[in-house]
Amino acid sequence: MVSITVSIPEEIKKKMEQFPEINWSGLVKKIIIEKVEKLIWKEEMLKRFENEKDFNSWAVDIVRKGRHNKK
Repeated sequence: MVSITVSIPEEIKKKMEQFPEINWSGLVKKIIIEKVEKLIWKEEMLKRFENEKDFNSWAVDIVRKGRHNKK
């Protein structure tokens, strides 16, 4: 495991000290992991949508042609 250093304003550090029961490092670690997982999921969804773009365009064209033929 690697370590990172996070800088915060001194006033925030003082406020954090009011809550010694909080494992701030653990909290930051958890938030970073969750954010990375969400970003990876988002990228995967965007790739899927991109891969389905041709199919979606084809489906929209079919629906439009069907509507046009009914008029």
